Amino acid sequence: MSSFDDAFVALMGNEGGYSNNPADPGGETMWGITARVARANGYAGEMRMLPQSTAKQIAKMVYWNPYYCDQFDSRVAFEVFDAAYNGGRPVTWLQTAAGVKVDGNIGPVTIAAVNAVDPRQIVMRFLAYRLRYLGDLSTWPAFGHGWANRIANNLLKGAA
Repeated sequence: MSSFDDAFVALMGNEGGYSNNPADPGGETMWGITARVARANGYAGEMRMLPQSTAKQIAKMVYWNPYYCDQFDSRVAFEVFDAAYNGGRPVTWLQTAAGVKVDGNIGPVTIAAVNAVDPRQIVMRFLAYRLRYLGDLSTWPAFGHGWANRIANNLLKGAA
């Protein structure tokens, strides 16, 4: 299995099936893919019927490839992928964790800096910045418990 395949399986452990929570700004989702993202990537069916295989293709195109996840240790790649999928500022957190200038673009400098540091340190820093960000969101009261559990699951996965 590729790093992406493994990451997608782990991601599905964080996501789940259909959701249409009125408190969620993402709106209707299936496998964590919002209707907006599904439509932008060619899916025209009912969201409840979105095949997981389609979600996987979208995930690779939208949340894996643009973040150069194949260039990182699988533990770092998973965190960036999971954060991109879940929403937030994964590039900012990654660059801050690696100690490089935050410019919002993953390029050779960011990739080299991330790969020069112990992946566990990058993951710990990345998740700390992610948790700080999530804690400041107005939707924390509605979703904070789930986000905290998601990050705890990611920490346990990284420690395995």
